[in-house]
Formats: sequence, structure tokens, C-alpha cells
Amino acid sequence: MKNNGDDNWDALIEAAWKAREMAYAPYSGFQVGAAVQTASGSIYGGCNIENVSYGLTNCAERTAMFQAVANGERQLQRIVVCADTPEPVSPCGACRQVMQELGPQMEVLLINREGRQIHTTVAELLPYSFQDFPQGGESHKGDM
Repeated sequence: MKNNGDDNWDALIEAAWKAREMAYAPYSGFQVGAAVQTASGSIYGGCNIENVSYGLTNCAERTAMFQAVANGERQLQRIVVCADTPEPVSPCGACRQVMQELGPQMEVLLINREGRQIHTTVAELLPYSFQDFPQGGESHKGDM
């Protein structure tokens, strides 16, 4: 894990907390926010959106990344994930795989309400990803 250093993450952190306020979590009550920054400097927020059929729920991280891609962005550089938890919240396995697909070089900042942070990368979150083992002899890592 990397030290946060001098990089300015303030706008991205603020966008993640703002997105969290929009969460639709009537079943779990667990609100999560995320914000992704692209190479163009644009920031896209996302929140978790639950469904009574839990398998149809979408996590904040995927919502943010899908927003960026839906707006034509193809170079995702960093993402913040936030929740009101005792420790920084960590992305689920599905989100980690989507992060690997859409932003394999992304920096990742996990944060809680008290400001505790874990600064890491997609590669550190998901070693030996599905793309690391080409299917049918071809690698499509990072191709969109």
C-alpha cells in the first residue's frame, strides 16, 4: 500500500461523499459513495443502488465507473470509495474485477468518515486477475 503523499485528492473525496448521500439502500441501510477521476480531469460520482433481489444491486464503485464510460471516458486514473464505517471500506470482488477491466492502472483511495485512509492500486487489490490468464490465447487487458 502506498502513502497518500502530496497528491490532491480533495475534490475526488468530496465527490465520493456527495455521491454517498444519493445512495438507495433501503434494505441494508449501508450507504457507499465512490468517485472516479479520468485522464481528462473529469470526476464521476456513484452510489450503491440496492434492489429487493440483492443480486440486482449495483455497488458505488461500478456506478461511478459506468458513469465515466457512459460519458465517453476510457482512461480511468483514480477512484475514491467512502463509507461511514470503523475502517476504510473495501471494494467487493465484482467491483475489483470491473476496476481491473476499466482502469487497471488506477490508484485507489479507501476512506471512512473519520478520515482514515488506505491508498492502494487496482493491482494490489486484485492480484492474479481474470485478465492475467488469457482466455482463448489472447489478452484483452485494458482494451475497450
